[in-house]
Amino acid sequence: MDHYLEIRVLPDPEFTTTVLLEALFAKLHRALGNEGQGKIGVSFPSAGKTLGDRLRLHGPLAVLTAFETLPWRKGLRDYTECGEILPVPANVKYRTVRRVQIKSSAERLRRRSVRKGWVTEEEARLRIPDSVEERSALPFIRLKSLSSEQTFLLFIEQGKICDNATEGVFSAYGLSATATIPWF
Repeated sequence: MDHYLEIRVLPDPEFTTTVLLEALFAKLHRALGNEGQGKIGVSFPSAGKTLGDRLRLHGPLAVLTAFETLPWRKGLRDYTECGEILPVPANVKYRTVRRVQIKSSAERLRRRSVRKGWVTEEEARLRIPDSVEERSALPFIRLKSLSSEQTFLLFIEQGKICDNATEGVFSAYGLSATATIPWF
């Protein structure tokens, strides 16, 4: 994680920043699934209640350089501003950026339990009360599953800042529960 590339979503009168960031992240996810090899992590330096307008890719220089030769941002170049691949500044801190899965719908949990054959519909209604539903204040990205075509929310938590880096592998979302990215 010695280099990074920052991409900023530009203001647009037709599309919100959130919509454009979601489109950018969906394209990134597809490209990372094909070419990322678990070596590219992401962060959102302007995140607050939303993920903001900036996306940073973190990784080794050779990996980021090869990744940028791919046409993964095709169709979004007019809506984004991409910097150069730069070395990470000295004396940075580190943090994890990970996916948090929320059990948001009791009805969905009931349907799944019945579909899997674990319980009958009546048992599911009794065993899975509405009170199991969880809510989250974490920022999220709305994505469409490539396999099921269903839309889902990918909740993202940027972990506590720490002094030391932890090596590891990143998912096809550029996220990891254990590997850290430089934070500056």
